[in-house]
Amino acid sequence: MLATFSLLAIWLDPAGPAKYVQVTNTLLAGYVVYALLMALLAQCADVLLVRFRLLTHGVDLVVFSCLMYFTAASTSPFFLYFVFSLVVVATLLGYLGAYEQRLSSELSKLAAWPHTTPAEARALVHDMLEHAAGILGAARVLMAWEEPEEPWLHLALWSRSTFHWPHESPATFAPLVAEPLAATSFLCLDARAPVPTALHRSSAGVQRWHGVPLHPQVQAQFAIGAVLSLRLQGESLAGRLFFLDKPRMTSDDLILGTIVAHEVVARMDQFSLLQRLQQAAATEERIRLARDLHDGLLQSLTGAALQLETVHRLLEKDPQVARERVLDIQRLLAAEQRDLRSFIQELKPTSLSPAEMDACLTTRLQELGERIERHWGLRVAVRVERLAAGIPKALARDIYRIVHEAFINAARHAHAAAARVELGVADTQVCITVADDGCGFPFRGHYDLAALTTLNLGPVTLKERIASLGGSLVIDSSDTGARLHITLPLARPGA
Repeated sequence: MLATFSLLAIWLDPAGPAKYVQVTNTLLAGYVVYALLMALLAQCADVLLVRFRLLTHGVDLVVFSCLMYFTAASTSPFFLYFVFSLVVVATLLGYLGAYEQRLSSELSKLAAWPHTTPAEARALVHDMLEHAAGILGAARVLMAWEEPEEPWLHLALWSRSTFHWPHESPATFAPLVAEPLAATSFLCLDARAPVPTALHRSSAGVQRWHGVPLHPQVQAQFAIGAVLSLRLQGESLAGRLFFLDKPRMTSDDLILGTIVAHEVVARMDQFSLLQRLQQAAATEERIRLARDLHDGLLQSLTGAALQLETVHRLLEKDPQVARERVLDIQRLLAAEQRDLRSFIQELKPTSLSPAEMDACLTTRLQELGERIERHWGLRVAVRVERLAAGIPKALARDIYRIVHEAFINAARHAHAAAARVELGVADTQVCITVADDGCGFPFRGHYDLAALTTLNLGPVTLKERIASLGGSLVIDSSDTGARLHITLPLARPGA
């Protein structure tokens, strides 16, 4: 426009400038041609202009400096165009101010992204799409994604009035976007045009692609016109995020949308990780319950079954002794009932002080020794040193189960006549020693937990429990008995 009106000014006032007329006219005509070429390039290859923007600014400065030189400097009729330049600069500064304000608002919305994770996937997706729509100013947001090992394509559509989450077969809309755009994000101002044009990001910058960007059925089902499509790729999902009906989209929306897409992927991966952690915790708790029942109730019921066999043999020979054995079995079952009730109580979210935990553990170990003596005929000595630090409730429960299984193994498998347990705290570890005078384990020698695991030796449940607590186990086995030395950290691994 500036070059055209310059030629018009000379045509209206052919008398001036009087000096360098031919040079001035040639320069203006050349600049008009140059301006027309730049306008055509801006329509066809805006990336090229971005690359050479410094060169085009330099050409503008050189041309107008020459015009000023050849037309009497400040007295030149072209000097008025510097006033025009000032107006352009003022307009540009106003535009930059508005742009900076909009950018600040978008960054504030990004910073305000919700950090809490809902318990349900539906609530998570709804909140994410609603917040993402507010950041980019879109009337509707469509999220389409697949999850590993799931035969469904999830389609979540959010708008200001509705939220739908249907499921489709992945083959229904395959591929979601055109193959050349599958690995990138893009925007299209009108996907319903006869030959739509999509802007997409690449290593060379923003480029144009001509063609149908979306699957026809997706476009028809969701009435898609203007669309900003962002690629989603994470550990828990792969798909696309579509911002629909957003007015006046620019290449800046591609950058902002990419940040939003990364945030969506991060939140979905975080939710998936939390779900897996909860499942792992539930599995670990089931394993712990199985160990506790095996080491406690199951072992005691086994002892009761053996006692009943003895009673059956004594019913005819010595009824009085049989009645005494029945009373012993009743006491055993009553003791196990108390243990089971205590076990159920431990599962409840109650809290005890460290002193109460220590006292409870000491009392329970002494009662355990008495019960083992009465029902298995094994002389038991329990020595618990005054604990220098409180033992956590969960660890106290595990210690009880470990000692219980060690005594049962000594009585049932090693045929020991006597056993002893010593318990104490050294620094940040609990030290447990269990020794008996039986026939030992089927193997002989000195083995630590790593060797026992590698060679598949020793009591399986005991090894698993100690390993899960991050402890260590050393077994000395001989013909005259076995000795188990166990150390457990006061704090659980990772706590």
